[in-house]
Amino acid sequence: MGATSHQAGAAGRALTADRPSSVRNVVLVGHSGAGKTTLVEALALTAGAVNRAGRVEDGGTVSDYDEIEHRRQRSVQLSLVPVEWAGIKINILDTPGYADFVGELRAGLRAADAALFVVSAADGIDGATRMVWEECEAVGMPRAIVVTHVEAARSDYSETAAACGEAFGAEDPDAVVPLYLPLYGARGPDGHAPVTGLIGLLSRRVYDYSSGERAERDPDPAELALIDGARSRLIEGIIAESEDESLMDRYLGGEDIDVKTLIDDLERAVARGTFHPVLMAAPAADGARQGLGTVELLELITGGFPTPEERAPVTVTAPDGSPRPAVTCDPAGPLLAEVVKTSSDPYVGRVSLVRVFSGTLRPEETVHVSGHGLADRGHEDHDVDERVGALTSPFGKQQRTLGTCIAGDLACVAKLTRAETGDTLSAKDSPLLMEPWAMPDPLLPLAIEAHSKADDDKLSQGLARLVAEDPTMRLEQNPHTHQLVLWSLGEAHQDVALERLRTRYGVQVDPVPHKVSLRETFGAKATGRGRHVKQSGGHGQFAICEIEVEPLPPGSGIEFVDKVVGGAVPRQFIPSVEKGVRAQAARGIAAGYPLVDVRIILRDGKAHSVDSSDAAFQTAGALALREAAADTPIHLLEPVAELDVQVPDAYVGPVMSDLAGRRGRVVGTEQAGAGRTRVRAEIPEIEIGRYAVELRSVSHGTGRFSRAYARHEPMPPHLADKVREQAEKGNQLT
Repeated sequence: MGATSHQAGAAGRALTADRPSSVRNVVLVGHSGAGKTTLVEALALTAGAVNRAGRVEDGGTVSDYDEIEHRRQRSVQLSLVPVEWAGIKINILDTPGYADFVGELRAGLRAADAALFVVSAADGIDGATRMVWEECEAVGMPRAIVVTHVEAARSDYSETAAACGEAFGAEDPDAVVPLYLPLYGARGPDGHAPVTGLIGLLSRRVYDYSSGERAERDPDPAELALIDGARSRLIEGIIAESEDESLMDRYLGGEDIDVKTLIDDLERAVARGTFHPVLMAAPAADGARQGLGTVELLELITGGFPTPEERAPVTVTAPDGSPRPAVTCDPAGPLLAEVVKTSSDPYVGRVSLVRVFSGTLRPEETVHVSGHGLADRGHEDHDVDERVGALTSPFGKQQRTLGTCIAGDLACVAKLTRAETGDTLSAKDSPLLMEPWAMPDPLLPLAIEAHSKADDDKLSQGLARLVAEDPTMRLEQNPHTHQLVLWSLGEAHQDVALERLRTRYGVQVDPVPHKVSLRETFGAKATGRGRHVKQSGGHGQFAICEIEVEPLPPGSGIEFVDKVVGGAVPRQFIPSVEKGVRAQAARGIAAGYPLVDVRIILRDGKAHSVDSSDAAFQTAGALALREAAADTPIHLLEPVAELDVQVPDAYVGPVMSDLAGRRGRVVGTEQAGAGRTRVRAEIPEIEIGRYAVELRSVSHGTGRFSRAYARHEPMPPHLADKVREQAEKGNQLT
């Protein structure tokens, strides 16, 4: 923004902050492949945190250093890269761009005070990025846009900047405006002219990066003409956000507003979240010390993004829910911190990335850990005291020791064995609890089994550690199908989870077909006679019972009625008949699924004074129920879910067509905000096992949904026949 640059090397030492005003926390947001990680490394190079090869001392990169990320060539987790510029510590939070890892993105948004949206000039803006912009807009988070891949042959910065204005400036088009124009070099044989520098619209200066170092000069006449053509819109946008109401009148009256005044107003508007400048950046060429636009971007972050002190006070309660005063960013205030990420190190153990909102966190002190509880995902409420281990600042694979971590800063904390992602750290004598941030529900199931007996012994502990790290993952022991099910956000999320189980925790699992909880019921009244008579020397077995079965309304379960007269079945054996009937009902009578919604009436029977027993009447009861089912239509009942789908208006038609093809019944539609529609439907659960993946395809990544069990209802006969055929072969429908 200004005409000068500041550089401060930080290689080889931990960056510390002595006051909140010297900290900036910024999260990078953008789709996979937009260039976020490359941008982080370019900023680290310009700030002097890495060498010219973009490496830290151990030879690794500052981001995407996880082995899984190396193999996949994709970010799969939140990473923190601290750098220093002009005496300001900048905590850069690099987030995955793939939708499966949106939980990591939400953690980054929670920890940051401003967001930098990374848009590729070669690929444009995807729907998921627009959705995140709207989320940030709803809470007033300050935002700026940086256009990457401007060096690509097919890129067009001007078109991309205009697209950013259309996509992100719906409420106020003049609030999303470029700060710089590209400076083009000579055209090559292919006709492509590379971007070699920036033309500052406010400063009326040219910043030439063609030598690998930022060089500043006056514009030539042609460049000056470009500046004058674009500068007016930028100034008008800044003045519209100015707190000085006289500024617009002065500008329209022909006064040349001082550049410092404009920059000050610009930075205040950016910090308030009402103005969103567009910049550009590119990585440094081989051997170069600075990447294109990185100096300008660092200047914007340090000068325009808010300090932690400018963040609104944090609402807190006591762990029991009783209210407590809101907490401000004060290093001398009560301790309040939050675990935004949990990971495991094979040598150090559990490591927690923590954002401190108030107070000062010190190593070796005892803190209170309050868990908000996500019981449905395997995270129970907990309130315990724990001793903090070492505080460190991450940089690539390295961990640099910190003496303290003050309010507004981030640090890694070792040895918090009970703390999980989303937990609150506070003073042990004054425990506090922060409201958890919104996390998407994991809606893609994966049934798993231990690969071997050795894996089975370690499975429980490995899975517990896995879900402790990732609150977007849910572990379920299904009581109906008896399967162990890992619920995730998508296929890549599943794959990474299984890889972490194997590589970090030494647990190998095998995916198995996921089963749904089908049920069986009688389609009409029926009778059955169970006769269990055996004689083989000594005491024999003798029990006969006659039952009548009649269907009941859905949700009735199983009702057992005793209508025996004259003592045909002795009173002591009537519970035995009921026990045998219920055991057979649980095992199923047609395809191996539990029997429900019937009334079973015991009408008659016979007993022997010596040979009748509890076991004999249990067996007779089971036989009677099976005989009743033999000549009666048995309906298979499938679970039906209530589905709530939210998509942009443009995708309502494709979504409804897709639901119809899955035997879904649309029960209503309604507006769900500007340009979005909520579609409510009822659909068999068998049809939506992979809906988390398939909706993403239908809606181009812009749809989301929730599901809830509604009821069981009869399955169509042709599908029921298929289930019975599979049951006869020893399989169950998945």
